Amino acid sequence: MKYSEKVAKLPIKENPIIMGIETSCDETAGAIIKNGREILADKIISSATEHAKFGGVVPEIASRTHTTAILTATKDALEQAGLTLDDIDAFAVTEGAGLLGALLVGVSFAKALAFSTGKPLVPVSHIRGHVSASYLADKSLEPPFITILASGGHTAIVAVEDYYKMTVLGSTIDDAVGEAFDKVARVLGLSYPGGPNVEKLANTGENNIILPKMLKNYDGGEYDFSYSGLKTAVINYVHNQESKGIEVNKADVACSFQHSAIDVLVDKAIKATKEYGYDTITVSGGVGANGHLRKTLKERAEKENLRLIVPEKRYCTDNGAMIGAEGYLQYIKGNFADLTLNAKAVVPLDIKRR
Repeated sequence: MKYSEKVAKLPIKENPIIMGIETSCDETAGAIIKNGREILADKIISSATEHAKFGGVVPEIASRTHTTAILTATKDALEQAGLTLDDIDAFAVTEGAGLLGALLVGVSFAKALAFSTGKPLVPVSHIRGHVSASYLADKSLEPPFITILASGGHTAIVAVEDYYKMTVLGSTIDDAVGEAFDKVARVLGLSYPGGPNVEKLANTGENNIILPKMLKNYDGGEYDFSYSGLKTAVINYVHNQESKGIEVNKADVACSFQHSAIDVLVDKAIKATKEYGYDTITVSGGVGANGHLRKTLKERAEKENLRLIVPEKRYCTDNGAMIGAEGYLQYIKGNFADLTLNAKAVVPLDIKRR
């Protein structure tokens, strides 16, 4: 019997145990999630220190690291949970978006596990995985809610209307906020990863440099973002000061940039939550680990009497647990893949824009 035929006959279990596999960039991750909410095991192996030597992620290094680390990550996850492959009900894997070579390692490994065990193979969007991390942060969370989608590749205010329907209320028209952090880090001479290092430096500075307001005369959506001009303004400020022989206070630059980049995210998320009649805000994506975002959003949510759910920093950045959580939602929907599943460097958000 063919794999696809065998899987099609399997019943959908009520409380499935899903293994989530994530290899989209520089983290090799394996996790085991029960019923979409309970983390039984979570293992992350990062190659960030290797990439730091080159000032950013090197795709070839990332791919090679995944090939040597993925067996360890999944085996360790099984040992943490005290389970065997026979106990796993489905294998969820990031199919995109990300580095193609890195994704191929995870997809190929998950396909092998699914085929050898006769269990379902569940393809997962990396972006939807970030949104589902909030279900792990608060087991009582149910849609609808507003989420701030903020990562190296995406910046958007999204209305999560139900578990499968999401609507983009606004998004970046150029750079994502994570990209801006990385580019500012480089102009300030900070090492990779840029975001955490900009934040660390900003914590020692003052918000005393005037930077341009984003989309000042923009006639598009009120929830849209633009980070290209802000990034350029920081670069021009640093270069102008240096050309005049003035020593640049890098901590103040970092702090002022961080306020400009983050505060607008908070403002628009709060506004959208109130305008659309929601009472809950969540944060999705790696920028959710930023301390200024977490602190400012907490203060504003309390002031507006809104419920705020922010995943632990570990689950804001790339991890297998979020893939397992989203994999659960796709599993109960019966969204299985066959062995022709391929990695995709770019996947649509699969989110409708209002």
